[in-house]
Amino acid sequence: MSIRFGVSPIAWANDDMPELGGDTPLADILADIRDVGFAGVELGGKFPRDPATLAPLLKSYGLDLIGGWYSGSLLHQDATAEIAALQPHLRLLKAMGSTVFVFAETSNAVHGDKATPMTGTPRLAAEEWAEFGRRLTEVADYIRSSGLRFAYHHHLGTVVETADDLKHFLAHTGPSVGLTLDTGHAALGGIDPVQVIREQPARIAHVHCKDIRRDVHTEARGKGASFLEGVLAGMFTVPGDGSLDYAAVMQALKAIGYSGWIVIEAEQDPVLADPRAYADLGLATLKTRAAEAGLA
Repeated sequence: MSIRFGVSPIAWANDDMPELGGDTPLADILADIRDVGFAGVELGGKFPRDPATLAPLLKSYGLDLIGGWYSGSLLHQDATAEIAALQPHLRLLKAMGSTVFVFAETSNAVHGDKATPMTGTPRLAAEEWAEFGRRLTEVADYIRSSGLRFAYHHHLGTVVETADDLKHFLAHTGPSVGLTLDTGHAALGGIDPVQVIREQPARIAHVHCKDIRRDVHTEARGKGASFLEGVLAGMFTVPGDGSLDYAAVMQALKAIGYSGWIVIEAEQDPVLADPRAYADLGLATLKTRAAEAGLA
C-alpha cells in the first residue's frame, strides 16, 4: 500500500457533540468527501454497520472504508473480555477490507465530558502501566493475527495524552501495538509528532493530521474549559490553517518509508468552519507537502 489520503466525517457531524452537524444527511457528507478528492473515509456515527449496506453505499461514492475508532475498556476488563467485545467492529472492518484497527482506552476518559476540565485528564500510576500494556499487547497480537494492524490512538483527555504517558505506553507494550499518530493531539499533549516518527518508526501504523491553534488551547485550558469546550472554541483546524509544520511531518514519514493512510481529522463547528472548504484546504496542504517530500 502506498500513501492514500482519507478523512474523518467528524468535521461534518461530530459524534461526541451531536448538536454539531447532527442534522446533516450522510449522503451530503459522502458527496463532499468524494468531490474534494479523498480516497477513503473513516467510520462515523451516521454510517450503517451492516457491510451488505455499507459496502455498496461507499462504492457508489468511490470511497474505501479506512477503519474507525473503537473505544476500549482494558482498565476494567482483561484482554479476553475485550477481544470478545470488539468482535462486531472487527467483523465489519474485515468485511469492508479495512487494514487498520484504531483503538483508544476510554473507560476512564474525560474528553467527552463537558463538566471535566482539560486539566482533569486521568493518569495511570506507575505500577498500573505494566498490566495495561500487557493487556494491550494481547489484544494487538490478536488483531494482528486477524490480518489488521492495531493502531492505538493517543488522545487528549485519556490515559495516553502526554509525552510521559507515551513513554510509559511504549515501554510496556510489545511491537504489535502500533500507534495512530495524531499530530494535533500530540502537539497539544506536549508530544513532538516528528520526533515520535523518527524515534518510533516501527510503531507508526496510522496517521491522523489535524492542525492546532495553540493560543486558543492555552486560553481555554487556563480558563478550566473541557475538551469539548476547547473544540468549540476552535483549538483544532485542518493542516494549512494552524501552526504545525507539515513539511517536517511529511519528510519524517518519507524517511521511515511510511506506507498507509494519512487522514485529515479536525473537530470544528461546521457552522463556523465549512467542512468541505476546510477539507479542501487540508487535502491540498498535505498533498503539496507530501509531494515536496517525495512521499506521494
